[in-house]
Amino acid sequence: MKSFFNLFVAFVCCFGYSQKKSLTTQFTTEKIIVDGKFDETAWLKADVAKDFVMWMPDNGKAEPKEHRTEVKVTYDNEAIYFAATMYDDEPNKILKELSQRDDSGAADRVGVFINGYNDGQQEFSFIISAAGVQEDFLFTESNGEDSSWNAIWEGKTQITDFGWTAEIKIPYAALRFSSEKKQTWGINFIRDFKRERKFYSWNLIDNKINSRGNQEGILNGIENIKTPTRLFLIPYSSFYLNSNANQKTKGNLKGGVDIKYGINDAFTLDAILVPDFGQTTFDNVILNLGPFEQQFNENRPFFTEGTELFSKGNLFYSRRIGGSPSSTPELSANESITESPGKVNLLNALKISGRTKNGLGIGVLNAVTEKTEAIITNDITGTSRKALIEPMANYNVFVLDQRFRKNSSVSFINTNVTRNGNGRDGNVSALLFDLNTKKNTYNLSGDYKYSYVNLLDTENKKGYSSSINFGETSGKFQFGAGAEYISKGFDKDDMGIQFQSNYHSFYSNGSYRILNPTKTFNMFNIYLNLYSEFDNRTGRIQQGMLNFNLNSINKKNNYFGGGFNARPIKTYDFYEPRTADQSRFLEIPEVVNAFFYYSSNYNKKFALDFNPSFGIANEKGRIGYGFSISPRYRFSDHLSLTYSVEYSHQDNNLGYVGNNSSSNEIFMGRRDRTTYINAIQGKFTVNSDMNFNLSLRHYLSYAKYSQYYSLNTNGTLSPTTHFSQNSDSIFNAWNLDVSYSWWFAPGSQLSILYRNNATLFENEFVNDLGTNLKKVMDRHYLNHIFSISMRYFIDYNSFKK
Repeated sequence: MKSFFNLFVAFVCCFGYSQKKSLTTQFTTEKIIVDGKFDETAWLKADVAKDFVMWMPDNGKAEPKEHRTEVKVTYDNEAIYFAATMYDDEPNKILKELSQRDDSGAADRVGVFINGYNDGQQEFSFIISAAGVQEDFLFTESNGEDSSWNAIWEGKTQITDFGWTAEIKIPYAALRFSSEKKQTWGINFIRDFKRERKFYSWNLIDNKINSRGNQEGILNGIENIKTPTRLFLIPYSSFYLNSNANQKTKGNLKGGVDIKYGINDAFTLDAILVPDFGQTTFDNVILNLGPFEQQFNENRPFFTEGTELFSKGNLFYSRRIGGSPSSTPELSANESITESPGKVNLLNALKISGRTKNGLGIGVLNAVTEKTEAIITNDITGTSRKALIEPMANYNVFVLDQRFRKNSSVSFINTNVTRNGNGRDGNVSALLFDLNTKKNTYNLSGDYKYSYVNLLDTENKKGYSSSINFGETSGKFQFGAGAEYISKGFDKDDMGIQFQSNYHSFYSNGSYRILNPTKTFNMFNIYLNLYSEFDNRTGRIQQGMLNFNLNSINKKNNYFGGGFNARPIKTYDFYEPRTADQSRFLEIPEVVNAFFYYSSNYNKKFALDFNPSFGIANEKGRIGYGFSISPRYRFSDHLSLTYSVEYSHQDNNLGYVGNNSSSNEIFMGRRDRTTYINAIQGKFTVNSDMNFNLSLRHYLSYAKYSQYYSLNTNGTLSPTTHFSQNSDSIFNAWNLDVSYSWWFAPGSQLSILYRNNATLFENEFVNDLGTNLKKVMDRHYLNHIFSISMRYFIDYNSFKK
């Protein structure tokens, strides 16, 4: 045990970084007007952060004098301020495309990365473009950049005859830091010199090291700040007008409030009362013929902003909260469902998160959803009854995350779902560790998870999973290897999303990358991965894949690359047969897939993305092919339009179609499948606070069956005449959003949305794109929604004054 402890200490303690740059700021009593002009005397006394070096592509190269960058810092009891000067000997060529918030577009940018704990693991990032467009995101080594996080801050820019300037005010409410009287913050400044696609940083971010947060400089001088009360109220009011051909037009008025309260300088409470998510982006629903549910992105701000702690261990899938009902009602003779809500309403939610001065992160998230019922009508008597399809439920996540040595952590996370009455309850706990050497050259990580599901009417379900991963994480050549074991009873689906269980797997990978540009490439890397997966009961192989990828950027800043994946042996799918205990399996033939992509330089007015692919299986006539192509054009700094089309086709694909419970037969079908996706994204930006957006998507996918089979116990197929049901299917979906957004004050927004949509699922159809587009846009199927929403940000301190 002692030798193991000594090895552990050596692993996390070896060697240190090169010396970091430091900057000392001073307190000011002068009122700073954020206008990009630097008129205040406080800027004359401020120290200068200068001598930036290139981050990408020529890592470590000093910035040229004609493109030098200088940043000054000052602070008061309300906020910290930054004055940045970006020199440019050709100011008329400065790129300054206008775009909506968090979308950089084709524009020069400058930004500040702040770590109030100086622990190397989390940065609050604030970026502003030469056009005045704001971006902000949370950065962590484990999750990368999370742009869903939004803060309230100010920034103004000016184009000058020597380049451009930016002045930024970041209130302390937008940051997290300890309560120490004398603060030491990690800080870095970046400049994106867009027309040459060059990134510079004040403190060197060494590309040999896969750890950005540990390569910040140091900000000293912040002392004895008296931060104001962090209490913000965001009341909202929304009006919705709904219409379609089958019902009268009806209006719906909603109102509620979001609350943000700073418990102290480190911990924050966020709560939503009577939430409204009616204007969130539509889901890209597909024709799902596989055994697993479709996973959707989270578009609701409450569940995307500042949720880094809750994503630990991959146990939390926020779409479970307020998602689709988990059951369908049982019908008696002569009954039918006349009303069934597609979503479960969220009643309220809150989250508390923060980190102590000793690096202990604590997070609690809790949400309550309402009881949901369907209406069942007797077709003969006309009488109706209610049937429960989702009980009232409470969702909870609790996290403890202890950071140490600026690049390592150990964590505990628990998720719990409690449903009222006889509903299913689920509980999952996990222990995680993520250890890095001091120079971030090697990583050792892993976890142990345990789940307990109370099924009430049957035996309770228990299970566990565990994984271990080791890899080299620095230099040109890198490698990694790991393993995972998931037991039969492990189930995290109540609050997470899980596709498979009862298997063990192994992987190894290696990669090569250039660290500085060559005569041909600004960036070049190759990646090789081997993955194998085995069923725990039978030992049969479920996956055996080899993947190879190549990615590059040439000297003209065009992206291109490609790769292939191959499964050189037969494998066995325990999920496609859809048995409750995964006891049956389908034999899957060997397969090879290849792809290529090209993406031209987005700095140019016209740009193009192109991605063809092809695959072939070791089975007669079983192939797949497709492509996506997306031209985009920037008409001006205000207006741009992107069109994309995707096409894919599969010949002689196989999949589940049904079963006969009395004979224990499972039926598979051979099908040809075709998918078309047409989409348009457009934006007209009036200024950095006001924009119009267009989002259009037509999705059409259909499958036609030519032969049915009975699944044999050894995974092979035999032709059958016992199955005669028509399994042909088509999914035809149309979505159109036209929106207007105006940030009329910091944190306050007026948004107007017109949306129409329709979805059709059929078994009898004509496989023609034009015919189906015309059909889905017929007025009998279209739903129309017009909505206006106003959110107003109230700072308690301003309100008190």
